[in-house]
Amino acid sequence: MATRPRDPFKAAEAVFAKKQPEAPKERPLPPGREQVTLRIDSDILEHFQADGPGWQDRINEALRRIVTGS
Repeated sequence: MATRPRDPFKAAEAVFAKKQPEAPKERPLPPGREQVTLRIDSDILEHFQADGPGWQDRINEALRRIVTGS
């Protein structure tokens, strides 16, 4: 059975002295892309997410068709 450390300050220092796990690295955005925050109605978001991964690209394609008219 482990005993309580005699010096709580040293025990706390020991915990923080351990190497902390690295935060996950962000994936780089493809050239010409920019990360934004956008509010979208939940039913619209569900529509694009229903087909699985790639939903952000599908939203981008839909917006491009509207903007360019093609």
